Amino acid sequence: MLKYTFQRIIAFIPMLIAISLLSFIISINAPGDPVERLAKSSESEGGAQEQSGASKKIKAELRKKLGLDLPIFYVSISDLSTSDTLYKVQDKYHKSNLSALTHHSGNWQAVSNYYKNLLSFQRIHERINPKILKDQYTFLDLNEINEVVNQLGSEIGSLLETSDKNLIDLKFEKMNTLVSNNNYLSFLKDPLYELETNKNNLRINSTRWKTYIPTLHWYGKNNQYHLWLFGNGNDRKGLLRGDFGISYIDSQPIQDKIWQKVGISFALSLISIFLAYLISIPIGIYSAYRKDSKFDTGISLVLFILYSMPSFFVGTLLLLQFANPDNLAWFPVSGIQDPTLFDPEWSFWKKIEHRMPFLILPIITYTYGSFAFLSRIMRVGMVDVVSQDYIRTARAKGLGEKKVILKHALRNSLLPVITVFAAIFPMAIGGSIIIEVIFSIPGMGVEIYNSILNYDYPMIITVFTLSGFLTMVGYLVSDILYAVVDPRISYK
Repeated sequence: MLKYTFQRIIAFIPMLIAISLLSFIISINAPGDPVERLAKSSESEGGAQEQSGASKKIKAELRKKLGLDLPIFYVSISDLSTSDTLYKVQDKYHKSNLSALTHHSGNWQAVSNYYKNLLSFQRIHERINPKILKDQYTFLDLNEINEVVNQLGSEIGSLLETSDKNLIDLKFEKMNTLVSNNNYLSFLKDPLYELETNKNNLRINSTRWKTYIPTLHWYGKNNQYHLWLFGNGNDRKGLLRGDFGISYIDSQPIQDKIWQKVGISFALSLISIFLAYLISIPIGIYSAYRKDSKFDTGISLVLFILYSMPSFFVGTLLLLQFANPDNLAWFPVSGIQDPTLFDPEWSFWKKIEHRMPFLILPIITYTYGSFAFLSRIMRVGMVDVVSQDYIRTARAKGLGEKKVILKHALRNSLLPVITVFAAIFPMAIGGSIIIEVIFSIPGMGVEIYNSILNYDYPMIITVFTLSGFLTMVGYLVSDILYAVVDPRISYK
């Protein structure tokens, strides 16, 4: 058994690597730019000009802190035309566009020249001041100048994210029209002509044959995945040391936000699982023993009714009935403690005594569906075992009915219930979103709900990773329990 357990724990390593890789792939392909989300709160401060400069600096610092200025993985497989430094481009959408342009042209140098020239043209446009142009051309309307300048800026911004040949030509045609039809933009003719020349070079100097030649780029450990997994030894500890990144909601480390909330959800789930098994196993045993009796029929009806009732309905009903001054105000309405009375310096048992009234209704809501489901599984397993030949043999030898059921039949009938445990155990990390929202419990359920609403992908990825790990632990515990309850199962 010890050898088998050790082998399974060793087997966790490749599975954990696979889970971490899958989590990392999801995180880097999640919609939106994490830097934009984290810098959003900072952009509301300062004036427009100050904000622009400060924003770029903040974004650069965040990008470096998150490791987004590094290659994604240890190696990359691409074609001969693709640059091995494309990861240095900060904007996610610009990077995608450059990759598409390179695929169409096959000439990275031409694409790079076009992109740099386009950024230069954008900077020239950003320096245009409509008020100064109005002072120079007094006969013009300021609103008209603003409209033309904004339209030109829109076309430039679209070009930075456009790789379709026809769309590019159309946008250049529009920009040429705007510059030609408005004399106050005549200073843009030469920069625009140079930009259009670089655009044409994408086709004139095309080397599409390079896109058919595969090539391998090696980056070593200086990459995003290595930093995400192992950290850098300084401000980043890495996933293996409990650093799950930074929340997009409040820019706080995930590790500082998650552990207390995990503890609350985990405790509630474990209590629920314990009570569910404690109630369901005796009910299932007795129901199977009294198969087709009035008790079996009645308890089956009750359990099916309980199982069919949704948790949000039961939770709301319990609140309205037992936490409502108009009915029975026996329990608090929400939370897990009274913030005006709770003292963190209390002893463990004093904290339990204080929190117990807050937890009774949530635990009932957590548990009722589980023991209804487990009782039916236990009954089916027991009915199947009781009909086996060795049970009839035990009875024929004169063994008492209690000994036959509890010693010979019970252990073998526990196998289906143990199998269910492997699936229930990992769900403890995520809590129950509906129940925690109804009872205002500050656990992982509420945190996941808020993370989904706010697209807080680091928190979602953290829950995914921890759930994957607990799934492996759950199946390992189940396999060990199989051997404990059934002597016919042995691991060598």
